[in-house]
Amino acid sequence: MKEYYIQLFSPHGLIRYHEPEIGRDKDTGGQVKYVLELLETLSQHPQVRKADLFTRKIIDKRVSPDYGKDIEIVNDKARIVRITCGGNNYRQKESLWDHLDEFVDRTIQFIEHEKDMPDVVHGHYADGIYIAGQLSEVFGVPFFATAHSLGRNKKNILLQQGMPEEKINEKFNMQRRIKEEEKYLETADAIITSTNYIIEDQYKLYDNKALGKFHVIPPGVNSHIFFPFYRLDMPSYNLTLEQEQALYRVNSEIERFLFQPAKPLVLSIGRADKRKNFETIIQAYGQDKELQAMANLAIFAGVRKDISQMPPDEQEILTNLLLLLDKYDLYGKMAIPKKNDPKFEVPEIYRVAARKKGVFVNATPGENFGLTIVEAAGCGLPVIASPTGGPKEIIEDSNNGILVDVEDPAAIAAALKKIIADQNLWEQYSANGIKAATHDYSWETHANKYVELINKVLEGKHTGEKSYVPKTAYGKKLSAAQMAFISDIDGTLFEEDNTEGLDELLQWIKNNRDKMIFGVASGRNRQLTLDGLHSKDIKDFDVLICSAGSEIYYTDKLIPDYGYENYINRQWKREELKKVLESFKGIHLQGPNAQWPFKLSYYVDEDFTRTDLQNLYKFLNDRKLRAKILLTENRYLDLLPFRSGKGSAVRYLSNKWKLPLEKFITAGNSGNDIDMVRGKARGIVVANYSEEMQALKNNRQAYFAKQPLARGVLEGINHYISQDSFND
Repeated sequence: MKEYYIQLFSPHGLIRYHEPEIGRDKDTGGQVKYVLELLETLSQHPQVRKADLFTRKIIDKRVSPDYGKDIEIVNDKARIVRITCGGNNYRQKESLWDHLDEFVDRTIQFIEHEKDMPDVVHGHYADGIYIAGQLSEVFGVPFFATAHSLGRNKKNILLQQGMPEEKINEKFNMQRRIKEEEKYLETADAIITSTNYIIEDQYKLYDNKALGKFHVIPPGVNSHIFFPFYRLDMPSYNLTLEQEQALYRVNSEIERFLFQPAKPLVLSIGRADKRKNFETIIQAYGQDKELQAMANLAIFAGVRKDISQMPPDEQEILTNLLLLLDKYDLYGKMAIPKKNDPKFEVPEIYRVAARKKGVFVNATPGENFGLTIVEAAGCGLPVIASPTGGPKEIIEDSNNGILVDVEDPAAIAAALKKIIADQNLWEQYSANGIKAATHDYSWETHANKYVELINKVLEGKHTGEKSYVPKTAYGKKLSAAQMAFISDIDGTLFEEDNTEGLDELLQWIKNNRDKMIFGVASGRNRQLTLDGLHSKDIKDFDVLICSAGSEIYYTDKLIPDYGYENYINRQWKREELKKVLESFKGIHLQGPNAQWPFKLSYYVDEDFTRTDLQNLYKFLNDRKLRAKILLTENRYLDLLPFRSGKGSAVRYLSNKWKLPLEKFITAGNSGNDIDMVRGKARGIVVANYSEEMQALKNNRQAYFAKQPLARGVLEGINHYISQDSFND
């Protein structure tokens, strides 16, 4: 029986196992609870050898220092791993998109350091899915995705609320999010959803819906925590100290608001979010005197200390709730406590309401799932919820409550009175809910189906294929490499039709492919680089560095390294550079084929001198514009991001794939090869080098070959291979 290592990704960061701050803000809602419980439950499955949850490392005085710990141990098979990206300060998840490639790179480094490759990567929410998709390509492993919410649906809701589309895209990075959602529908090996409603109603807005490999596996509840209310009365059951203290706190917190605390309790729990629809619940209760006589009301709307210090949207919601309490004069009848601990107190809140023969109300219209419904059911509390979305599927399957129009206060009040007044009906709904939570909506059931899905994906049963076909898995080879050879093309490997020594060099590369990274680095753009390689039948490469070191691709599939793009983009102002250089004499913009988002290319006049080059540096410096300037053969001038260049690309590869620069052999012949050949890498300068390379004559790390082109490259390789220090 194969055992799996599963990696989960939820990058926004405010995630901890011990005393999780569920409801702390809009980024710490149901998704956090979901991934924490999934992590713990998967780790308990016999076919899972290890499960890690990757999130963002945060060092910020505004949040707990717990979020700055690199690794948090959950149990002997589960950890929370925190990865640095986008600095140390806490950021809302919508602002993390520009930093996700850094997260990918640092996760690759973590995996390499651990020397333990995942068997499955599973992304949560669009940002986590992006990360998982990248890592799936790198390591050639199955890619699972769970959206939790979808961008097109959220965009439509915000448009209906009157928010302009431009502001939606700016505030929520919506265009990028939706683009990623369309992409994973095509690329994910399995898309796990909680309900069929999500597939049919939410994904119908997507062009690639028909390509999605959907699997409905509902989340559940931990039956050791959300157990029936009557268990406390059984002589064989003993409360733990934490449960005793939680029960005491919950009772005290609710009853201090109420004149007659023994009455049935109408309950609702969620964060302070407009979609939770707490206001309608209060209206339903406040407008019905008969219901007030029958029951009390308790609203747990997230965690708060000082409302005036909370985000504006939460301030508005909580203020409205308090104003409604006052409007309907519900003092002594309604409790609105300030906090609830999700691990110990929330289960006791449900059980307190169940012992009082109360009812739980989930008034969110069109919710994707409705985890609070299942939690309440597990504790034996009947439920009222919306007849649309996930709640409809849960209640129809479980028969543990009533579906009503949750936008209609009178309908909510009528359903509440019906359940509270009919003891037999209450008992039926309570028993049915407990049964459903135990068998159909438990995390144990979820984990069993999840691992079964992994087996099916790897065996190809869910697609009809004979076996799972891994992706490129280029990362496995790069991570295991013992050395790397990166060479310039033009004037180094060959010169037009002069390919002297090329066959011998390619044979050496072929003989060493099992332990070596082979890459090429060119000043040409991607297509011209490929044309040059294909013209000499050079196809079997691992890395392609082109546009003078401003782009990196992997394998002949040309998989872009987005992390490198993000790395070099800092302080790169291409359009501004292009505009100001229109007035600089002696240079002329090359044609469109020579240009690239991270490269500006010019021809220089024949009388262009070193003084002109120095003047160009000063010209840009005076305007506070940073760029790397490369002059090749005193004819071609390239401006690149300050962090780019062939040498920068090599150093980036060394850092990303944990291969020391001393294990790199680089070869070149002209000015744009200088920063690749010098430094800690073992550089080779072929005999037919251009004048700019003369500056490396005194560099001990640069070997000047006696032979030109490929023969000179092979001469240099043999020189370094013969050195014991390189082979160590």
